[in-house]
Amino acid sequence: MSWWRTVLNLPPKGEHWSDQRRTKKPGKGRPQSTAPEWWAHPGGPVSPTPRQAQGVAAQYSAPQNQTPPPNGGVMAPPRRPGGRTPDSAPQQPGPRPPERLKQRSPHGAHAAPGAPPREVLAPGQTPWSTEPESSFSTWARRFFRGLVVVVLLLAAISGIRSWIAPNRTPQTVVSGQSSFPSDEARAVATRYAVAYLTWDENNPDARPAQVGLDLAAGLDGRAGWNGRGKQTADVAYPGQVTADQNGITAVVDVRVRVHTFNRQGGNAFTAGPVVWDRLSVPVALTSARVVVSGPPTFVPDERAPLPANMPESGKPDDDLTSATEKDAEAFFAAYAESDNKVSAVTAPGSTIRSLNGAVKFGELKDWQVYAGNDDERQATAAVTWDGVGDTTLDQTYTLTLRRTVATDGAQRWQVAAVG
Repeated sequence: MSWWRTVLNLPPKGEHWSDQRRTKKPGKGRPQSTAPEWWAHPGGPVSPTPRQAQGVAAQYSAPQNQTPPPNGGVMAPPRRPGGRTPDSAPQQPGPRPPERLKQRSPHGAHAAPGAPPREVLAPGQTPWSTEPESSFSTWARRFFRGLVVVVLLLAAISGIRSWIAPNRTPQTVVSGQSSFPSDEARAVATRYAVAYLTWDENNPDARPAQVGLDLAAGLDGRAGWNGRGKQTADVAYPGQVTADQNGITAVVDVRVRVHTFNRQGGNAFTAGPVVWDRLSVPVALTSARVVVSGPPTFVPDERAPLPANMPESGKPDDDLTSATEKDAEAFFAAYAESDNKVSAVTAPGSTIRSLNGAVKFGELKDWQVYAGNDDERQATAAVTWDGVGDTTLDQTYTLTLRRTVATDGAQRWQVAAVG
C-alpha cells in the first residue's frame, strides 16, 4: 500500500470502502454475542451456546416429554398472558408449551428442491469477495479527494477570513480622482495662470492683488516676479487634473495665450509676438475651497506623431468616387452659403447646418468614397475655402453618403452627415 493512500486514508487498490468490514462495538449493558454465525451452519438452525441456554433462551426451552422442533424450525416465545382470540376458550393458569415458528431458509428443511447446498466456509473466511473497480470511478474518487485536500491547504495558507471577508477599501476613503473637485480646480488654476503671466512694471501692485485671489494665505504674493518688464495674458484653457491618492492635492494643466512687449526706451514698450505658454499649476483642497499651493512650472508643448494603430478609412471605391464627384462639389458650394441651399442637396431625413457665408467655396481638391454596403458609404473631401481678400484655407472633411431612390426609379448618393 503506497504512502499517499495511507496519508489520504484510502482503501487498498482495487477495493471499495464498503469492502472493509467494521466490527460493531458492544453496547453498554448488553452482553456480546458469542453464538456461531449463520453462514457456518448451512444445514440447519444454529444451536445455542451453554451461556445462552442459561440466559433468556432457557425460559423458552421445550419440556422433556415434548417432541423436539423439526429441522429448520425455531422456538418462539410464549404469548403474553390474556392474549387470546374471541372464539378461544379461556386459558388455564400455569405454564404452557411454547409455539413453533416456521422459518423459511434456503439452507434448511424449506430449501427449494434440487437447489445445490451452499458450500461450508472455512473458519475465519468472510462470506464476500472483492470485485475489481473500474479505472474511471477510481480515478474520479481519487481526484475529488485530492481536490478537497488541495482546497483545504489553500484555505490554511491564504486564510479563511480573506475568502469570507476580503480586504476592502473603507467607504470613507475614495480615490483621489473621484473625490477631488476637478471642475473647481480647473477654474482656480485658469484664473491664477492668467494673473501669474500678467505683469507691468508701471503698475507693480496690480499683479499681487490678482494672484492673491487664488494663492493660499501665507505664501508670497509676488510669486517669483522681480518687478520688471511688461506682459499680458488674456486667454487660458485648462486641461487634465491629476490628483494624488490622498485626495488633497492635485496638478492642473493650463495653456495660456500671452501678449509680449518689448522695451522701446525708458518705460515705453511696443507690442511683441503672441505666444502660448503651458503651465502646471499645483492646487490643494482646503475645508473652504481649492487654492493654489505654490508657484506653477512651465511645461513644454511638444509635437507628437499619430499613433500607429490609427483606424483606416477602408478600401477605396473608384467607380463610386468618379460617379459622385460632381454631387460633392454641389454640396460644398451650398454648404458654404445657406441652410436652404444645403438642405436641397442632402439626403432625405438629414439636417445639416451651413456655414452661412463665412467663407466661399473654392474647389474640391480631393474626393474619395470607400467601399461598404449598398445603402451607406463613408467619404473624405479636401476642400479649399476662399477667405477675405486673397486668403485661402484648405480643410479636410469626413462625410457619410446615403443611397436614395427617386420616384422615377433613379438612384443617387447624397450627403447624410458631415464629420
